[in-house]
Amino acid sequence: MWPPDPDADPEPEPAGRPGAGPAAAASAGLRALLPSRAFLRSRKGCLLLTESGLSFLVFVCYVASSAPAFLMAPLLEFLLALFFLFADAKQLNDKWQGLCWPMMDFLRCVTAALIYFTISITAVTKYSDGASKAAGVFGFFATIVFAIDFYLIFNEVAKFLKQGDSAEEAPEGRDKAEEENSDSDSD
Repeated sequence: MWPPDPDADPEPEPAGRPGAGPAAAASAGLRALLPSRAFLRSRKGCLLLTESGLSFLVFVCYVASSAPAFLMAPLLEFLLALFFLFADAKQLNDKWQGLCWPMMDFLRCVTAALIYFTISITAVTKYSDGASKAAGVFGFFATIVFAIDFYLIFNEVAKFLKQGDSAEEAPEGRDKAEEENSDSDSD
């Protein structure tokens, strides 16, 4: 989430039982890769899971349809949604601060919404098989989910920038008022 929460403590990793053997260690290792339940139940986690699921569903529908030209867009959006799911869950935005994570996520959602809207209209109107129609309908649902996500990201970034602007304006306003008072006192 933006801005990063400085008080967020990662969940403690479940330790394998002593003497449980290599199967428990492998299971604990695999669990470390998965996002936590708390993140998956958060608004951002639910949105990213829904985006990933719908993108995969649209991809599968296009595989079975007579519109193979549209395979690449849902596949790329699926992979990008998975990347952002794990990046947000593992708090990579705190570790890699050189990247502008909110802008990348915003651009990903905007382009995904536009691409899904375009290919869904084309799939529904141009192709007559059921798989293309299903891919188009699921693509419209994906468009709505991506649009909701970029709207929420935009609101969070705008709120963050407004807080920064109000903090910067307060000292400047005070300095200008002091200058005006000193000018009027010197007269």
